[in-house]
Amino acid sequence: MSKMNHLNTTNKLLLVIIIPFIFYLAHLLSFILIPLISSMFIALLFLPLMRWMEKRSFPKFLSVIVVVVLIILMLFISLELLKLTSREIRTADSSIIESAKIKILGLIKAVEAYIGIQLIQDDQTLKDLINKENIVKNIGITAKYFGSVLSMVLTTVFFVILWLAESINFHKLFNTFLIKTNFTSVKTFRKIEKDLVTFIKVKFLMSLFTGVGTGLFCLAFDVSFPIFWGLFAFLINFIQMIGSFVTVICCSIFAIVEMDPSSTLLFFIICITLVQVLFGAILEPVFMGKSFSINVITILIMLMFWGFIWGIPGLIMSIPITVFFKIILEQFLPTVKFAKILE
Repeated sequence: MSKMNHLNTTNKLLLVIIIPFIFYLAHLLSFILIPLISSMFIALLFLPLMRWMEKRSFPKFLSVIVVVVLIILMLFISLELLKLTSREIRTADSSIIESAKIKILGLIKAVEAYIGIQLIQDDQTLKDLINKENIVKNIGITAKYFGSVLSMVLTTVFFVILWLAESINFHKLFNTFLIKTNFTSVKTFRKIEKDLVTFIKVKFLMSLFTGVGTGLFCLAFDVSFPIFWGLFAFLINFIQMIGSFVTVICCSIFAIVEMDPSSTLLFFIICITLVQVLFGAILEPVFMGKSFSINVITILIMLMFWGFIWGIPGLIMSIPITVFFKIILEQFLPTVKFAKILE
């Protein structure tokens, strides 16, 4: 009995050492794991379509080509939206920048008067921010960032093709490493697929409607760059909970800088807040149903944890990863209690 207790203690200590090491490796190998995991979620989204084509005797290669064309089409639409956004910002009236500069200085002076500390001597700080040298430097950093993003997107697309062509087989990996019993393995895999596909579909649609709603209100209230704000709201909404706050805060600050304090400004802030509440707090939970019974504290912890390990991609994928682990934990009696903690 004493020997068994000693063995259990040793196993627990090893687990305490191994788990942090695994997450350290996940951080170290983020350049390959982020495209691999994100491609798995994207491929899961297209699996029902692949099965539908398979039932109608479509050749495998043709099914993969159809999915790849759809992905390329989505990437093309995304690039066109980015081009529209950049064109919108480039053609902006220079008076907007001057007006923003005056408003920002006014806000800084108001903060200085409130806290009793002088933050800047004059407007030299703002001039330094927008001088030619800094602009060139920022463009270089931005170009480097977009280069790494493009590389990650292309790697993700490559992995999606491998998943769908079954060069990397979902079920075989699942059956080999996680659940050995074939029937239980298939059942669990289908549940993971169903839940994650539901999550991705609902999140995409709610984010799309949020982006469109935000952009339309910016257009209606004559706030500059409505396409940019719509695209920003769409993308940032994929970050659970935090995205809604970021959109409202950023749009509100920009509107305060651009518009005079009035009831119109207040009504604009209320409208964009209602868009976030309607789609994020009301419709999204309704369409998600009870599939994702994960408590708020778990969501916040997972956001911070995966955000720390993988940055922005980690923030976006934190909930799907949590759902995946929760379903796996539910399949084993010793770990069911841990799955319950997440609810």
